Amino acid sequence: MLKNIKTGIIYKNASPHLKSNQAYFPSVTVASNGDIIATAVLGEAFESVDLQTCLFRSKDNGETWVDEGPIYQKERERMTSDVARLAKLPDGDLIINMLRCDRSNHPDKGLSNPDTFGFVQTEFVTFRSSDFGYSWKGPNIIDSPIGDTPIEMCCPIIPIKNGSCLIPTSTWKKWDGSSSMGPNMIAFVSHDNAKSWPEYVNVMADSNQEINYWESKIVELSENQLVAVAWAYNEVTKEDLPNQYALSSNGGKSWSAPKSTNILGQTLTPFLLNDGRILNVYRRVDKPGLWVTISRIENDQWINESTEPLWDQRVSGLTEYGENMVENFNVLKFGAPSIIRLPDAKIFIAFWCVENCISVIRWFKIKEENL
Repeated sequence: MLKNIKTGIIYKNASPHLKSNQAYFPSVTVASNGDIIATAVLGEAFESVDLQTCLFRSKDNGETWVDEGPIYQKERERMTSDVARLAKLPDGDLIINMLRCDRSNHPDKGLSNPDTFGFVQTEFVTFRSSDFGYSWKGPNIIDSPIGDTPIEMCCPIIPIKNGSCLIPTSTWKKWDGSSSMGPNMIAFVSHDNAKSWPEYVNVMADSNQEINYWESKIVELSENQLVAVAWAYNEVTKEDLPNQYALSSNGGKSWSAPKSTNILGQTLTPFLLNDGRILNVYRRVDKPGLWVTISRIENDQWINESTEPLWDQRVSGLTEYGENMVENFNVLKFGAPSIIRLPDAKIFIAFWCVENCISVIRWFKIKEENL
């Protein structure tokens, strides 16, 4: 049983009667000076054009937070929204990988086209800080190794022990529905401490090009041993599949065929515990709320040990399911957890959720021995 759980808020609009300022998609890490740093996007609505990544800081182990404002001033030449993830590199630098979404051609539309299942034009940039997040160099525009194929932002940069860095992501169709790659999970690869990303590897793909692999994540289990997970959606049958996983034994250069985790979830985030088990936090498909599943990998098989609710499992209407997944995205009410280990060894989970009609960034703290 989950017990002795503490919770609080990273960001909540203090004046909702004056302005709409909703918060989504948190990402959290620990700076080298012990500060807990978080990013989240703030804007009027879930897919509004004004969405912009902002920085938050805690000096008391995540208990209270200060809003330090936008990472940078958005350019005026184009109409863009952005979303980002945050990580710490082995040299101690903080790095933000950001997806800028060009909304210029479709200012009155969301990020995806409900008629074609296509996405707006995207651009990949990074920001780097060597002073614990007080100042940032960027944006550094990255030449995408897949050209102008749209991608989604779903995972921070993952440094791995062989010296390279990975960014798991998923490919989308262009706005008009055209595609040169199909709906695959891939990972961008950097060999120069996340300065350039000249290549990518295929992680999960469906030979029939029917299954979309979204919200992809990668965790390093041990040196050269990695596991990837993704939310799987069959675009033809219009149904969610159990989350899929794939394994790599060579540092991410090649991957096993996808298999089911037997977890019915969306935006699943895995986190490696000290005993080698995997903590998974996700929005459950078959029941309301945010849930926790403890799993292990044994002989390349994914085994689930326990599953418990974490937040709002008694509330209905948190998600909506219809034939048009783009419309389903628009009514989501929570998700996208980010998980770190705090300096005091507690597990810290941040996610966005709608509470009293306001989208906030909420956190939970859990002692690892209670998992």
